[in-house]
Amino acid sequence: MPWCTYTDPEIAHVGLYERDARERGIEVDTYVREFKEVDRAVLDGEEDGFVKFHVRKGHDEILGATIVARHAGEMITEISVAMAARIGLGKLASVIHPYPTQAEALRQCGDAYNRTRLTPTVKNGWAAGWRGREAEATRHQ
Repeated sequence: MPWCTYTDPEIAHVGLYERDARERGIEVDTYVREFKEVDRAVLDGEEDGFVKFHVRKGHDEILGATIVARHAGEMITEISVAMAARIGLGKLASVIHPYPTQAEALRQCGDAYNRTRLTPTVKNGWAAGWRGREAEATRHQ
């Protein structure tokens, strides 16, 4: 059940928190994208905040997500739909968002997940030269 607190910035969440997953014996990987690295947020002067996804360790199954941003209540819906339809974080990377939008942060987290799936040859070979700002979403273990 998604929820949102309409403060400035808004705080929205759906699914499990990391501690909830741990209490249930589920290991998670966490992917975070800060809005200070999202072009639209920078243009709008709304750099405070982040998108955080928790996925089942070693998989892209979204267990929960938190968004802190000016329009978090609107962005959490995309994640709620993905969870209900069992669309993983890796697949969210293929969703095309209008550019620039703050929702681009969701895709960037999906890109970060997909990079963890690359083979060492690809990571160290032809893909090593691609290091755009969108490649900077971070994974926390």
